[in-house]
Amino acid sequence: MSLALIAALPFLGALLPGLMIRAGRNTCASVTFSVTALALIGLLLNAPAVMRGEVITQGWDWLPVIGLNVTFMLDGLGLLFATMILGIGLLIIVYARFYLSKDDPMGNFFTYLLLFQGAMVGIVLSDNILLLLVFWELTSLSSFLLIGFWKHLPEGRQGARMALAVTGLGGLAMIGGMLILGQIAGSYNIHEILQQGDAIRSSEYYLPALILILLGAFTKSAQFPFHFWLPHAMAAPTPVSAYLHSATMVKAGLFLMARLWPVLSGTPEWFWLVAGAGLITMVLGAVIALFKDDLKALLAFSTVSHLGLITLLLGLGTEYAATAAVFHIINHATFKAALFMTAGIVDHEAHTRNIRLLGGLRKLMPVTFTIGTIAALSMAGIPFFNGFLSKEMMLEAAHDTGTWFAVIATIGAIFSVAYSLRFIFHTFLGPVRNDYPHHPHDPGFGMWVSPAILAVLVLVIGIFPAQTVGSFVDVVASAVTGETVHMHLALWHGVTPALIMSGIAVAVGIVLLAFQRGLAPFWDNAPRPEAKSIFDAIVESAARGADELTLALHDGAISRYLGIFTVVVVAYGAWAFWGGSFTPGTRAMLPVGPVELIFFVLIMVASIGVVAVHRMRFVSLIVISICGLVVSMTFVRFSAPDLALTQLTVEVVTVILLLLALNYLPKETPRESSPARRIRDGVIALVAGGGVGALAYAILTRDMSLPTIADYHVANSYIGGGGNNVVNVILVDFRGFDTMGEITVLGIGALVIYALVEVILVGPASRRLMNWVPDMAQARDRHPLMMVVATRVALPISLVVGIYIFLRGHNEPGGGFIAGLVVAIALLMQYMASGFAWTQERQKVAYHGVIATGVLIAVVTGLVSMVLGWNFLTSSSVYVEIWPLDKIHLASAAAFDLGVFLTVVGAVMLALASLSRIGVRAGEGVNLTPMDIDPRANLVAKIEEAR
Repeated sequence: MSLALIAALPFLGALLPGLMIRAGRNTCASVTFSVTALALIGLLLNAPAVMRGEVITQGWDWLPVIGLNVTFMLDGLGLLFATMILGIGLLIIVYARFYLSKDDPMGNFFTYLLLFQGAMVGIVLSDNILLLLVFWELTSLSSFLLIGFWKHLPEGRQGARMALAVTGLGGLAMIGGMLILGQIAGSYNIHEILQQGDAIRSSEYYLPALILILLGAFTKSAQFPFHFWLPHAMAAPTPVSAYLHSATMVKAGLFLMARLWPVLSGTPEWFWLVAGAGLITMVLGAVIALFKDDLKALLAFSTVSHLGLITLLLGLGTEYAATAAVFHIINHATFKAALFMTAGIVDHEAHTRNIRLLGGLRKLMPVTFTIGTIAALSMAGIPFFNGFLSKEMMLEAAHDTGTWFAVIATIGAIFSVAYSLRFIFHTFLGPVRNDYPHHPHDPGFGMWVSPAILAVLVLVIGIFPAQTVGSFVDVVASAVTGETVHMHLALWHGVTPALIMSGIAVAVGIVLLAFQRGLAPFWDNAPRPEAKSIFDAIVESAARGADELTLALHDGAISRYLGIFTVVVVAYGAWAFWGGSFTPGTRAMLPVGPVELIFFVLIMVASIGVVAVHRMRFVSLIVISICGLVVSMTFVRFSAPDLALTQLTVEVVTVILLLLALNYLPKETPRESSPARRIRDGVIALVAGGGVGALAYAILTRDMSLPTIADYHVANSYIGGGGNNVVNVILVDFRGFDTMGEITVLGIGALVIYALVEVILVGPASRRLMNWVPDMAQARDRHPLMMVVATRVALPISLVVGIYIFLRGHNEPGGGFIAGLVVAIALLMQYMASGFAWTQERQKVAYHGVIATGVLIAVVTGLVSMVLGWNFLTSSSVYVEIWPLDKIHLASAAAFDLGVFLTVVGAVMLALASLSRIGVRAGEGVNLTPMDIDPRANLVAKIEEAR
């Protein structure tokens, strides 16, 4: 199975649980299990090749200009993590099916789980660091959904926010580090970066890249000082906790450090940053874990400690330590997932996780006791369990590094023994109590089978390490170090310093456990900084500072925003001008004829007039329309008929809609600015306008010596797009993707207007509309006969003109956008002539559907070209001769233009319909006939008068 499909399967499968939950919880879980199993089977099909030392790669160019390619790689390291993610994921799915209550939305849970699973698989299979970053951020987002799954719990919401904030900020830092790393290596492909170790370590940017990348890894893997978020993530359901702590979320940082180990390790900076953080985290997490009474909290801090252990091993920078890290990643995944599921079983059956309320469960829950004891003894590093083997290797590596490392590592091991044995003794041993919150007993097979499988693996690997995972550890370690590794894994290596250190840790750990309850009050009362309190204070300060800054900069005055924006733009323009070398243009100005002079005077007078009459809304709108009309005439003057038609139709539609909107706005003139402010604004406007004019003048007075994009479009309009109208070919072919985005935004704008009107009609503004009074007395014949007749006659003519403009658009001035506006104007006139209510009853068109249909047609047109092997929205044209007609030019771009046409018509009419509803709500009368006067009503009145 291809690597891309393996990575995509969980994402595709995430579509199913929400649907299959309708068929029952078993069906929902079975479908989720099947998707994960299929991905795991596809992965294992590639395992033989990887075990032979091969590296499987697959990918495609996506954005090669910036180095972002969809490339995947599977080597020993990727195989290890992907197997853990999918394999333990299968066990978690089975466990979750029986753990979640009937009130929990299981479909949502498995959807989130598959999304998270897909993001993790994407990380470990990525061969491009930019692609890896995409999946990296997806893990933060999807884990937020999982941790906050029980959103009714405040601690769940807080834990999710904390995890997202810490890992998200670390991810942002890592983006910078990865970009620097890619620039140093000259590639963003991981397999190429791994070949540039010497160049990367000798670069002056090595340290910044290292620090930024480690920030991402440390925050994701909860290394000191970012360890505090992980225990608060325990508010998630236990299946989530087991998955995050054993095989996924927190292992992502370890994977990243292992993946980049060949190019980043081997320097003093790597040693002290990574090994130092790991050592502190290992000891600190172990000490805190010993004094936690909540089972999941104890296990959470134990996870922090063991993550620190693995980080320490990776930081030491030796092949032996890196191999030990690989081995402990495997062992930790098995016993930690089993422990969390065991804690979940205890909580599920006893209705508490508080160790002080437990004890004596060995007799009541023998199966759970057996599973939990095997996993806890492995975590403690007791012989015959797999955790003992990797812990010995850790102590050996620490001993080889130096005395202080050996001493501190032994201290961490002591506390690890103590809290692991506490999990067993204080939970399962001792007398049976009679005050459990709920009488506990072993659960059904479905809940304990998953941790039981892991417990068996703990024993088998612990007793037969070489036969079970020996070769696999060698392959993975070789992928990490870049060198061939052959490690002899065995239960007994003789009396070594590591064995002596391990014996001391077990003996002192047992003694420490005996004094735990006596030491607990001192620990609880000891003054120490609380990471959560510090985090909360930082977040609160940042939020308060952001609020103050926002209120200072954003006071709601649009004039202020525009002023600041304009001043900044002008300042940058002036800085660029004075910092460069300006030379006068070599192209002479064209002569200014009387027509151009008239246009100039008209637009100047109209612009000044807007300022002068801005208090009179109707007059100022008419004056503004003069500006648009002059611009349209200017386009005609300079041989741009397409632009002229577009500008003219847009002006008509805009004026009509604005007239309708302005009619219902407040009548009072807002408070004017002070004279000083008006002078200031005038100066800014004049300077900005002068700058834009000067820029236009500078460009227009220069000869374009090089071929321009316009030259390319003119030369390739017919050859590449099949049309002679360059403007239309650009819109529907060369830059059709831009046009599709524009019509989508246009449709969204119309829908926003509709949504806003909905709010107005049902909110407090609706009551104010009841008191709406027109500006002036309205004529009694608001819908006169002559206008009705004229619009009825004009409608079919306008429709024919619109269709004509649409059909000719590819070769002559016109197109879907202009045709849509022409038809919209014809329809607008019907509403103006006979009123909205009367016309709407006779033209029942779902304008939402028209918009959706237009956008859908545009998208499908582009997809068809891709299916046929062309680029998106590539057009094709052909001439068809139909007797007795002349040759007809048919272009696939016409379908795209049809989408534009429908979107424009739907957007304009939906905006009109939305605004007109305000008029009806404001009490405008609704005529019964096309005109105001009902002839039938007059006839009845005359009959009554005659009687």
